Amino acid sequence: MRIKLTREIHLPNDIKVERFRRCPELGPKILFFSGGNALRNLSAELIGYTHNSIHVITPFDSGGSSAALRKAFNMPAIGDVRNRLMALADKTLLGNPEIFELFAYRFDKEKTGKELSVELDEMIERRHPLVREIPDPMRKIIHHYLLMFRQKMPDDFDLRGASIGNIILSAGYFEHQRHFDPVIFIFSRLVKVRGIVRPVVNRDLHLSAELENGDKITGQHKITGKEYPPIKSRIKHLYLTEGGSTPDLNETEIRNKVLELIGEAELICYPMGSFYTSVIANLLPAGVGRAVAANNCPKIYIPNTGTDPECYGLSTAEQVKVLIEYLKKDCPAGTRVEKLLNFVLVDRAGGDYPGEIDTQSIESRGVKLIDCPLVSSESSPYLDEKILVPILLTLS
Repeated sequence: MRIKLTREIHLPNDIKVERFRRCPELGPKILFFSGGNALRNLSAELIGYTHNSIHVITPFDSGGSSAALRKAFNMPAIGDVRNRLMALADKTLLGNPEIFELFAYRFDKEKTGKELSVELDEMIERRHPLVREIPDPMRKIIHHYLLMFRQKMPDDFDLRGASIGNIILSAGYFEHQRHFDPVIFIFSRLVKVRGIVRPVVNRDLHLSAELENGDKITGQHKITGKEYPPIKSRIKHLYLTEGGSTPDLNETEIRNKVLELIGEAELICYPMGSFYTSVIANLLPAGVGRAVAANNCPKIYIPNTGTDPECYGLSTAEQVKVLIEYLKKDCPAGTRVEKLLNFVLVDRAGGDYPGEIDTQSIESRGVKLIDCPLVSSESSPYLDEKILVPILLTLS
């Protein structure tokens, strides 16, 4: 497909993509604002072309096993960071498949607390098969962090459904004075993570939403439509709160490291995934919108195909409007849309989008709509990462 921007380009550019495939260590710095599992397959595909992608992740998950960790230790959620680290890890290296298996392991929800306590001790003592198979020095490091977690774990901590990867990274968070960056760095080096993963903030914050019908919801897990019934009204306002139940607006600045990463990006992507709790949530901390506007690289939005419960009543054009509004909130008055968003990538023929895609409404904002094949027969109704990745590489 050929599109005319300031110049005409072909999507994908096979020559450019092949150059990245042959030398991924020199690949582009594509930055994703995301969270959850939506980019797992894309990340695994991407490392074949670039080892320099940047993943800014939401640490606001409040459901599942993350809820138990957050309640016990007053900490940000680490699960989405752990998912992305594992997706970007080089699984061809000795010991990495075993580490991946351990990090993905969850304690059985049907077992008793006593049984799970015994199983945790087996892991600490390196008698558990999942730990026994991991080579040193990683096994020693895992032993160290599991033992630390055991020592800090409250007596009434519920291990049912707990992720071992989350437990290990949480222990590293404690050891490094409640900072995630050092332990993320350590594990990234040990398992050869082919990219950079950072939480957008390092604070214990939660998401709150005010709906158009007047309802107020606090807690990411109550907004997604997965653990709780889907919302029945549009989201009017999404914001950060301190504490899991008090919906008081919290202003928090992004760290300088995140600011630098946004500034280094060669393409900024607002990707598919939960629209509010993964994409918009990353834009809430102060400094994100300004950093995006200051970077002159291309910016692209990839709407979901299929159903996103968070987008109740929102067309694709309305999603674009909301995205721009949240980006502009952090910017000086008069900031042009072209500084924040340039392209919207869709597949009209193969994708399943809410309602008609209103090209005129989207492009009237100064945003170019790119309509090209993104969904394959194997991936339908979702985007095929093998098609999408070359397009992102071309636009970078």
